[in-house]
Amino acid sequence: MEISFYKYQGTGNDFVIIDDRADVFPDKDLSLIQKLCDRKFGVGADGLILIRDAEDHDFEMVYFNADGSQSMCGNGARCAVAFSRFLGIIDQKTSFLAIDGVHQAIVVGDWIELEMRPVPGLENSGRDYFVNTGSPHHVRFVENVDAYPVFEEGKEIRFSQEYAPKGTNVNFVTPLGQDEIQVRTYERGVENETLSCGTGVTACALVYGHQHKLQEVKINTPGGKLKVKFTESSEGGFRDIWLVGPAVQVFEGRIEI
Repeated sequence: MEISFYKYQGTGNDFVIIDDRADVFPDKDLSLIQKLCDRKFGVGADGLILIRDAEDHDFEMVYFNADGSQSMCGNGARCAVAFSRFLGIIDQKTSFLAIDGVHQAIVVGDWIELEMRPVPGLENSGRDYFVNTGSPHHVRFVENVDAYPVFEEGKEIRFSQEYAPKGTNVNFVTPLGQDEIQVRTYERGVENETLSCGTGVTACALVYGHQHKLQEVKINTPGGKLKVKFTESSEGGFRDIWLVGPAVQVFEGRIEI
C-alpha cells in the first residue's frame, strides 16, 4: 500500500504526519512506525503523527515516538494543529484530542499557541525536579548546558532504577536571564538528544517560573525559541499553561508500506 505523508518540524523536533481520517494506517505495526522514523532506512523523524476523526472534537492526534511507544508530545501537537489547518479541518482555533485528553490551540501565522493539560504540582529531590506535563520529565539545572554531556547524563537518568521500568525524559537547564532559560533534552523513545521537546520545555518553564514567581518564561533550545505562559495556584498546581512556538511544513511525499 502506498501512502502520502508530510514532514513537519517545530523548533527542530521533526515528525512524519499522515492524514488518517480514513483509519487505514496499520498503527499496531510498531516495526513500520520505527522504519518510517528511521533516518537511514525511512523518512526520518523524532516521531509519527496520525490525524484521525474524533467525535465532538475537530480531530484526534495519535502520536508515536520513534521507537513506537506513545506519549504526549507538545511540539508534535503544535505541528498536528498546523497540519490540520493545512488540510482545512480547522481555521484559527481548535479543540482536539491527544493521549492525555482535550487540548485547545490557536493559530497565529506560523506560530501555534497550544494549551497544555493542568499540572497538579512539582516534585523536588535535592537540586532536581520531576514534572509530568503529559509526559514524564526530570529537570536538572546546570552551570553551562552548552558544554554539558546531555547524552551520557540523560541516558543514565532515563534508565535509572528511580524511574524503572518506563523511564523518563531528562532536561538540563541553564538560566540566561530573569525570565529566560536554555534547555537541552534527552528524549525517552527517541533515545537521544533532540533539538527541542515541547513537554520538556514546558516542565522546565514551570519549575523556573515557580522558583522566580513568573507567569511567562522564554526558552532557547538547539532548534529555536519557544515560550511558555501559565498560572500557578496557591496550592502549587499550574493551569492555563500555553506552549507557544513555530510549526513548519518541510516537505511532502509518498512511500510504499
